Amino acid sequence: MKFFLKPKTDIVLLHPPHVYDFRKKPQLYGPVSDLVPSTPVFEMYPVGFTSIAEHLEKAGYRTRIVNLAWRMLKDIHFDAENFISKLEAPIFGIDLHWMVHAHGAIEIARLVKKVHPQARVLIGGFSASRFYKEVMDYPEVDFIMRGDSTEEPMRLFMAALETNNFTVVPNLVWKDEEGNVRENDFSYVPDSISNVMGNHYSLMVRQVLRYRDLTSIIPFKGWLKYPITAVFTCRGCNRNCLFCGGSAHAMQVVVNRKKTVFRTPEDIHKDVLNISKISRGTISVLGDIRQSGQDNADRLLHLLTQKPVKNTLMFEIYEPVPDEMMRRMAAAAPGFHLDMSPHSHDEEVRKALNIGYTNQGMEDTIESALNLGAGKVEIFFMTGLPLQDKASVEGTIDYCHYLLKKFKGDKRLSLYIGPLGPFLDPGSEAFENPQKHGYRLLLRTFDEHRQALTQATWKHTLNYETNWLTREQIMDETYKAIARLTRLKADFGQIPASLAEAQIERINRAVQIEVEIDKLLQSGREDEIEKLKPEIARVNNFSTVEHLQMQGKPRLVGLRYMSALWQIIKGN
Repeated sequence: MKFFLKPKTDIVLLHPPHVYDFRKKPQLYGPVSDLVPSTPVFEMYPVGFTSIAEHLEKAGYRTRIVNLAWRMLKDIHFDAENFISKLEAPIFGIDLHWMVHAHGAIEIARLVKKVHPQARVLIGGFSASRFYKEVMDYPEVDFIMRGDSTEEPMRLFMAALETNNFTVVPNLVWKDEEGNVRENDFSYVPDSISNVMGNHYSLMVRQVLRYRDLTSIIPFKGWLKYPITAVFTCRGCNRNCLFCGGSAHAMQVVVNRKKTVFRTPEDIHKDVLNISKISRGTISVLGDIRQSGQDNADRLLHLLTQKPVKNTLMFEIYEPVPDEMMRRMAAAAPGFHLDMSPHSHDEEVRKALNIGYTNQGMEDTIESALNLGAGKVEIFFMTGLPLQDKASVEGTIDYCHYLLKKFKGDKRLSLYIGPLGPFLDPGSEAFENPQKHGYRLLLRTFDEHRQALTQATWKHTLNYETNWLTREQIMDETYKAIARLTRLKADFGQIPASLAEAQIERINRAVQIEVEIDKLLQSGREDEIEKLKPEIARVNNFSTVEHLQMQGKPRLVGLRYMSALWQIIKGN
């Protein structure tokens, strides 16, 4: 009988959509999310939700994760306000990790205050940390937790709620009883993370059972068919890629992290094993395993060889992999996937991005991986880069043609191109020093980004131009590049010709809609954009070639339901 009683919740963690309410406003999303698992609503919540919830649960607090973005995307009739009104907790946490949630996060905070005026709202994440002074100006926001490792500060915060003494909580920004904003020392930046992310994915299973709510915990659309999960190797990064919000520069500027902290090979391997107990899906090992040293990389591969999993493992690499190490990867994870992001074929562009390896090194790595049985090798290119003009974008697709020809159209070689968008990441070198790197920032403040997210097309959302391409040209060249690459994939037999033609038709229609919207905006008839909503929805809802290639064939049953339940029963 106790199982059916409504469980007490100490904190609810809400993940917002990019825009609230995206279902009502016509927006042409474009290809801004084609190279990530989620849709343009960006419904995938940060893994920090699960690690924070796990840490708080160990301390005796009841947590609940609710993916509002996915609920709103899944059901057009879902009433977010009504749903939130039925949640009960003294504190509601909302993530503002990626800047793309600048609109949704604030609007969800307003909803919480509307239906729970006595509850308090806490916001956290990279973007909240970068723009904390502006975000605190919103009356709906009571607290901001800064940092990239806030599990322990969150525990201290939950304890402080009982005494109302928030001065003892590091990294916290808060409003006192008079409404004055107070900043505590930004002092909690741990150099060890061995005490977090121990078994945070099983927490998802426990929450499903506790609240009898599977929908709220699903990370993104299609996850039940393609239950990809992530294992993080570190917090921070040794690299300083120019536009990355997780680069060494951004980590220092935004979250006060001056050096990368790495998980041990044993902790990473344990995470892989724990995930394999609840999922048959691909496990992405994020962060090049060589960042902490070759010895640690070798140790992890040894552990995976000694105690392997049946799941496919995806390794992210930041530079070419020697044959000897590739053989160890193949032995440790048969059928492994490999991800590389050179961003451009042009080595000069790559140097401007602080990415230094050569095309020859990349091609040798591709060849080695394919010869050693890799299930997939993914190469990601991008538009909107420094030194990149129209000819350079075309050159990247020429290089893709060369790669497809060299490797005889091997279906395991997946090539992608997409825009750097919708934003240059705040905190990155490119955002903080745009002129130095050939960028022109069109949006600087938090509110400017927030308002841009509500614009009718993705072109109007971009927060930058470059010295080589205007915002309009970035859009045009991106569409052209995707269309050319799509045709090449069909020509080499990687995808059906019918699928390629459908994607190109979708791109052509998107370009036409962009023109129609521009005309309406220029003539002051933006109210008439509403008439385009059905056609915009048709273009937005198209299953892209990129997503289909990244997902691969769906498993009949991607999750190990009975195994997951057994782990809970055993207390694991």
